[in-house]
Amino acid sequence: MTDMKTADVKTSEIRQELIRRGSIHWLHWLVVVLSILLTIGAWYISSSQIALKNQEKFNRQADQVLELVDERMHLYEHALWGGVAFIDANGSTVSYRQWLAYSNSLNIDEAYPGINGVGVIYNLQPDEAPAFLRGQRLERPGFAIHPQHQKSEFWPITYIEPAGPNAKAVGLDIAFEANRHTSVQKARDTGIAQMTGPITLVQDAKQTPGFLLYAPFYKNGEKPESVQARRDNIIGVTYAPFIMSKLMLGTLASANREVRIDISDNGTELYSDASVEFGSENLRDEQPMFSKTSSIEIYGRTWQFDIEASQSFRAAHSSSQPIWILVGGLVIDAMLFGLFVFLSRANRAALRYADQMTAKMQEKSVRLEKSNHDLEQFSYIASHDLKAPLNSIRQVIGWIEEDCGDVLPDESKEHISLLKNRCQRMTKLLKDLLEYSQVGRTEFASEQVALGEMCDDINFLLGADKNFVIAAPELPVIIQRNPLEIVLRNLISNAIKHHDKQRGSITVTCETSAKGYLMKVSDDGPGIPEELHAKALEMFQTLKPRDQVEGSGMGLALVKKIVEHHGGTFEIERGREIGAGFSIFWPFENQQTSIAA
Repeated sequence: MTDMKTADVKTSEIRQELIRRGSIHWLHWLVVVLSILLTIGAWYISSSQIALKNQEKFNRQADQVLELVDERMHLYEHALWGGVAFIDANGSTVSYRQWLAYSNSLNIDEAYPGINGVGVIYNLQPDEAPAFLRGQRLERPGFAIHPQHQKSEFWPITYIEPAGPNAKAVGLDIAFEANRHTSVQKARDTGIAQMTGPITLVQDAKQTPGFLLYAPFYKNGEKPESVQARRDNIIGVTYAPFIMSKLMLGTLASANREVRIDISDNGTELYSDASVEFGSENLRDEQPMFSKTSSIEIYGRTWQFDIEASQSFRAAHSSSQPIWILVGGLVIDAMLFGLFVFLSRANRAALRYADQMTAKMQEKSVRLEKSNHDLEQFSYIASHDLKAPLNSIRQVIGWIEEDCGDVLPDESKEHISLLKNRCQRMTKLLKDLLEYSQVGRTEFASEQVALGEMCDDINFLLGADKNFVIAAPELPVIIQRNPLEIVLRNLISNAIKHHDKQRGSITVTCETSAKGYLMKVSDDGPGIPEELHAKALEMFQTLKPRDQVEGSGMGLALVKKIVEHHGGTFEIERGREIGAGFSIFWPFENQQTSIAA
């Protein structure tokens, strides 16, 4: 009887323990709460990263708008100064036929899209006007100065080409209107190019905002030192009229951008995308993702740019990833909480559910394996997709060289050259990063490989076969060809790139042991200091400044990962007096394995 009571008490205690363990414990609540916080944190970080990435894209496009406008206006300024040089070369005066020939040589429609024409305005005193009119009417009998005004000087538009669309401007005395007159006087007094505020061109049938750009020229072809001397020696200005909408359509094609712009000058609207008929790719977003206001100082005026993201920007850069992270995380959290509830109700069947729990653990293991695979896939895709914007940058650099190579100063050309070198290095870095991320993704079978032939091929492909001699045994080995080739290519390439002379020798040896191949690669270069051996095996590490050596700093890290993936070891030899040496042990077993192509 006593034994039975003792057994019942023990059974009751076990039952109570099972019930207690099966109930929802405070620790379970802690796990659920932490899981929810992690889900929210992952959603917030993902949202912030995408928002920051999109903000950077928007800022780049907005800055590109400003740069394109500023660059295009400087191109037009160069055309005007070219006209000044032409006039100076002809003794400070040109005839209508001479100016026509000059303007035709400019090929305005193709070389200067957005400009309305190129012309000449002479400065006249009242007593000079009759003789000036007689001279102009020898070639153009109908030439006249208009409109009449009470100013003490005349600034008639004498020539403007192409003449057809600008016929109404011929003979127009810009002194009649304060905006035009003030700006041309400022150009005369400063000796530099100046721009008017917003005006309506007489030749613009639509009466839309526009402006004029002036470049002054003086007697004897030289700019006087003082303001008074410039006023006394002014002959006139070359000028270009602009219709703002035409200029922007020629400079910022809608199909090439995902931002909308409004441009104003001292509060007066110069241009707005809303006033131009565009295709659906540049429609206004009622609640734009990003907007900013920037200003540029340009030829005596301040242009304000109000820039906002369009519908096409939203369509191209919106991402549902944060929502999926949040929804997926909350679903998992709900499942986790449901699991705890389920376990609290299943205490009487704990042993029966043991196998089910084992199965769940196996399922989680499969999920973890899939998650690792997905992470590798993400690394590959992320590195691969970085090539697209890099190629775009290189293309833009090419455009800049083609369009502005003749006008860029030497310093800017050096900057472009430096930028091209950086892009080339980035391309190499992405290639190595892709190769690194693909280790373990492709299966290869073992085959017979001739080390000497492989090393000669690598030396030839690297273009160093005339300067560097590679000594390698003809010993055939049974091994995976592709991973071994990547390993040897990186070691031989490093030996050539880091060699302190233009010529050298590289030695490759191979010995067969009971368990695998022991290969060594050594050179007669400067070597690697022993205190830097560990650092040299890390990713993105170079022993020289990056501007002094071509490479990504991933070569040895990639070699180490490949060798260790195949169960081997990779080490940098110590105690060498000359050059660098590397030791590779490649085991026989596990011949069917995987490596990046």
